[in-house]
Amino acid sequence: MAANIPQLIDSVAHRRYRNRASSGFGAVNFLKQAAADRLADRLEIVRRRFPLVLDLGAHHGEMAKAALASGKVDRVICADPSLGMAEHTAKDTPSLVIDYDNVNFREGSFDAITSAFSMHWVNDLPGMLTRMRRWLKPDGLLLLSMAGGISFGGLRSCLAEAESQTAGGLSPRVLPMADIRDLGGLLGRAGFGLPVADSDTLSVSWADPLQMMRELRQMGESNALLGRANHITRRDTIMQASTLYQDRFSTEDQRVNADIELITLTAWSPSPDQQKPLKPGSADIHLGDFLNSDQDNSQN
Repeated sequence: MAANIPQLIDSVAHRRYRNRASSGFGAVNFLKQAAADRLADRLEIVRRRFPLVLDLGAHHGEMAKAALASGKVDRVICADPSLGMAEHTAKDTPSLVIDYDNVNFREGSFDAITSAFSMHWVNDLPGMLTRMRRWLKPDGLLLLSMAGGISFGGLRSCLAEAESQTAGGLSPRVLPMADIRDLGGLLGRAGFGLPVADSDTLSVSWADPLQMMRELRQMGESNALLGRANHITRRDTIMQASTLYQDRFSTEDQRVNADIELITLTAWSPSPDQQKPLKPGSADIHLGDFLNSDQDNSQN
């Protein structure tokens, strides 16, 4: 990796947490499945077949299964930083163990690349997008779904407040999440054509804040920031954060809610015969013509 790329994530710790979570991930994979379902919906409306697809951050192969079920994909190669996760993909699906920030493939290897709920663990996302564009064949499809900026905002604030109250200071606890406007721009800067970025928000409830934190750990989403404290979080900090969260985010049935933003990115690698957006001002019909027509009709 280039020396000037900011390093936020401890990739060794992230791999360790993902390995630890691998055996039980299938019981808590609802966020992964939601992301995979959104990508599969977009794949199904594309009038193309994709002979070979790379799925990055595959977990248990949820995205690979959804892609194959769409009828648009012939073969998927799964890749994940965790050996434990890779071992849980389907036996007839090839799986690789990779490091996000150092992996590379031959240029023009894949017809499509997918990734569902994993790219928020990449240190150099602009660099990764640029490499993905190179790995795609001309007019190849990129489909990504990742956690957006509002995800678990309440948990972030309650943990910070609790640590300040109980330990007299703050340490990085929750990974910074990307903004949809920034991600759309990154696709263009990476050389992709026809980029589209959209988002929707899932509202998920748990029995209590401790269950929510346990399930995030079981997903492999434990704190792997390089600047994290080098000791186990104090029990009084966790309990105070739980109390704060229960007070602020309880539902009518005394459960607790959290919002998770899923950002979906669609783009295409460049190709000479690819459809191009019209230049500003090149349209033959002006919006004003429609507006004037509507006004005239309303007066008749």
